[in-house]
Amino acid sequence: MNEVLPIIYLSGIVVFLGGLAVFLSFQVIKTRRTENRFYKLQKKLQEKKGAAEEYYELASLYLDKKLYVQAINLLQKGLKTGEKIPPENKALMYNAIGFAYFSQEQVDIAIRNYKDAVKLYPDYVIALNNLGNAYEKKQMITKAVEAYEETLKFDENNKIAKRRAELLRKRLVTSK
Repeated sequence: MNEVLPIIYLSGIVVFLGGLAVFLSFQVIKTRRTENRFYKLQKKLQEKKGAAEEYYELASLYLDKKLYVQAINLLQKGLKTGEKIPPENKALMYNAIGFAYFSQEQVDIAIRNYKDAVKLYPDYVIALNNLGNAYEKKQMITKAVEAYEETLKFDENNKIAKRRAELLRKRLVTSK
């Protein structure tokens, strides 16, 4: 029995380290692909004008890196490409701009962009949730509840909107 324990222990360590190596390898491959795509898009858009989708994709990569100013600039360029962008895609871009401004604590500008997204695509649940969150940050509780309730009209099972609306309704009742 004493001879078996070290073998079991070492086997466990080998399996754990093997699993860790596989996980790290996948992360390295994923990161390299992302960085490669980032580099190619960046180079292409510096050399010539691109499509709105390309600006959005590169801006999304900048948002992942928390480079909000660069992301906003790219999204605005994407909106100004002159091409016919479907309303759903424009709404995605306005929502991303709103997110970037919200992340920089520029909540009023974020609200304006979230509203633009919802105006273009009224049942855009993510933009509605973001709008509710921004109103909450500004202590505009009634408007936040309205935004969350609007979300629930389009997605009645939205956990975030349900939870936040319930919590904020309670705050409204206790503050009266």
